[in-house]
Amino acid sequence: MSSPLVKAFFIGRALAEAVYEQAERGLTDALSELGKFDAEQRERLREFTEVVLERARQEETAAYQRQTTTAIVPIDSQPADLQATIDELRAEIAQLRSELKRYRSSSRA
Repeated sequence: MSSPLVKAFFIGRALAEAVYEQAERGLTDALSELGKFDAEQRERLREFTEVVLERARQEETAAYQRQTTTAIVPIDSQPADLQATIDELRAEIAQLRSELKRYRSSSRA
């Protein structure tokens, strides 16, 4: 029963199974690599986001400290007259109040 037709059938069947296994293995490997790539990219994006947020926090803190320091007492100078400093601060407060009032009135319109 070893006719060439039967032999060709079994060879074709074995070939098809082998090709199917190779394709399945290749597809599985490709999907696995794609999953790894996706996970790595998500991790890199998360790390990048953390770095950006940390830098923003540092810059905000530094800006706040500079603003607080310069608003109360200029860094390179000592106030010559306490009353003059108080007057300047009152003037700044009045200016800020007027700006705030103008902002509020323009935002309502």
